[in-house]
Amino acid sequence: MVTQPKEDTTSRASLELLYHVSRELSSALDLRTVLRRVLFLSMRTIGATSGSIVVVDEAERPVESAIIVGDVIHNQTTQRLRSTLEHGLAGWVARNRQAALVLDTSLDERWLTRHYENNLEFGPKSVVSAPLLTRDVLVGVITLVQPSVGYFNEEHLALVQAIADQAAIAVLNARLYDESQRQARVMTALAQSATKISISLSLDDVLNGIIEQTRQALNTQAVLLALIDTQDGRLVFRSGSGATGEAVVKHRVPLGKGIAGWVAQEGEAVLVSDVVKDERFDPQVDQQKGMVALAIACAPIQYQSQTIGVIEVLNPLEGSFEPGALLLLSGIGGLAGTAIRHAQLYEQLQAAHQSYRELFENSIDPILITNWDGLILEVNRQAITASEYSRDGLLGMDIAGLITQPIDRLGIGFEALRKDEMIEYESALRSRSGHELPIQVFVRQVRLDNKQWIQWILRDITERKKLDTLRNDLTSMIYHDLRSPLANVVSSLDVLNTMLTRDEERDLGPMMDIAMRSTTRIQRLTDSLLDMSRLEAGQEIGNRMPIDAKVLIQDAVDTMAPIIHNKGQFLQTDVLEDLPLVMADPDMIRRVIINLIENAAKFTQQAGKICVGARRDEEMVRIWVEDNGPGIPAAEHERIFDKFSRLKLSDPVKGMGLGLAYCRLAVQGHGGKIWVESEPGLGSRFIFLLPTAQ
Repeated sequence: MVTQPKEDTTSRASLELLYHVSRELSSALDLRTVLRRVLFLSMRTIGATSGSIVVVDEAERPVESAIIVGDVIHNQTTQRLRSTLEHGLAGWVARNRQAALVLDTSLDERWLTRHYENNLEFGPKSVVSAPLLTRDVLVGVITLVQPSVGYFNEEHLALVQAIADQAAIAVLNARLYDESQRQARVMTALAQSATKISISLSLDDVLNGIIEQTRQALNTQAVLLALIDTQDGRLVFRSGSGATGEAVVKHRVPLGKGIAGWVAQEGEAVLVSDVVKDERFDPQVDQQKGMVALAIACAPIQYQSQTIGVIEVLNPLEGSFEPGALLLLSGIGGLAGTAIRHAQLYEQLQAAHQSYRELFENSIDPILITNWDGLILEVNRQAITASEYSRDGLLGMDIAGLITQPIDRLGIGFEALRKDEMIEYESALRSRSGHELPIQVFVRQVRLDNKQWIQWILRDITERKKLDTLRNDLTSMIYHDLRSPLANVVSSLDVLNTMLTRDEERDLGPMMDIAMRSTTRIQRLTDSLLDMSRLEAGQEIGNRMPIDAKVLIQDAVDTMAPIIHNKGQFLQTDVLEDLPLVMADPDMIRRVIINLIENAAKFTQQAGKICVGARRDEEMVRIWVEDNGPGIPAAEHERIFDKFSRLKLSDPVKGMGLGLAYCRLAVQGHGGKIWVESEPGLGSRFIFLLPTAQ
């Protein structure tokens, strides 16, 4: 009987192994299945009692592995083998792209002792390890272990290397297939999440949908969601799964504190497989009530590249996070940012609509909304009550049927309203019964539902009109009743003045001057009130004649000089010599200039300066009175010319608010124009124009 040489037996076994390996590799695409089959065949053929294969990605980071001890397959081993790949024998093989034979692990510093459940022997072993290479690209490392020292030899090493070479392509294909499947699962999960998350515009529904989709996609013990409070910049937990989520709601975390705070601050996703070893871990933040945090994945919730919150998952139920978990969580975070921001904007819009609706309906003033053709689109209860129309009767009506619209103020087609300015004017609301209600109209452009409309606010000024009438009647009564006794006082003073002896004139003269100036001032006031009444009634100015403006200005300056002097102020003139004549009522225009000087004196401090000037301005003569008083805000430039209007100052100035109103009526009655140029703190210049005499 002839015995076959040992080499032939070994060669046959090797060929059989490689044949079985090739067949096994070609029969499966699942990466874990491929790894386990290769590992089982290799261990059985060379007599190893345990073994491992770790697969790496393009960056040579472990992405999948298999560990078999005896007949027991260990799951979730990738993280276990990470340190081995970094510091152990497998790491040396990977870095050097070279197979290694270790006869006695106790004598080799490359060996890193590991404890895998049933394998409790820490004594010396024999180990063989080889890289899985394809075109010099590292795919992984296979390591086989036998508890007997010196068990493996060079033949075993060659065989293992042959297996590694045979398996490299298959493992790479399986890894790529696994990655493509994982990417497909991620995209499917993201597509499903996008559908579920965006199904509602309610913020609470959106948050709950994000939590539920994340829990289903990643299968973890807890899911938490926090948003950044724009007021104080802290993270506020808004929602979560289970009892843990309910316990953490409203919990506030400073940015940068804990893993969640770090992600919110840096805007980067992070996966921590062992939280105790991570310096960012903060038990007060990341250790939630009722559970022990072991592994955490956290991703920023972003909207338009700005972090608005974080989504955090704790403790995967399968023991560790699957590859692609962080990618999936980051994708959900991106979807969540858009959905949350849209829900927030929707809620803000709803709140604004509700607030506007409440203000609109509960307003004490009638409010109408029209389009740019003037057709009424919406009205509130007060508008219905005031107009005496029904809602249906008002809707579709032209606003011109209710109130007048001054074209000089609003423009043709309401063009003046497109400047986003409020326009105010007085009008009357014509009710269905024909009654006219005096109103103040406030009209402006408003945006509702992303469209531009016109809002009309109608304020009832009936009581104000009654008060104005009473005030005008009282004023009229006062100046009519004053004129006769005042004339008697003036004539009596004239008689007394002629009766004074020289000595009496020296002693009583100053008193007589004061009395005469005071009566003259009262006469000016009563004459101005009478003129205002006539001008408001539409009467024309009858006593107009060509007159030298210099004379009028000088008369006014002479009249006011004693008063200005007594106040310690300075009055000067700046009048052009060759001024043309103006066509005016001398007494009225003299009173206009006196009123402006008197007004300047009221608001100018002691030692202040007042200047009266005049220049030609084309076919007009420009006259002004300038002071260095406190100035007038721009918003008051028009109002101060209204009757009974006065500036609101910390140190109120006495007066009825009629002087400037008279000036405007008098100047406009002459066909001129009056206005003020002023800024707070820089004094004021009142200017009016009068037409020259032809």
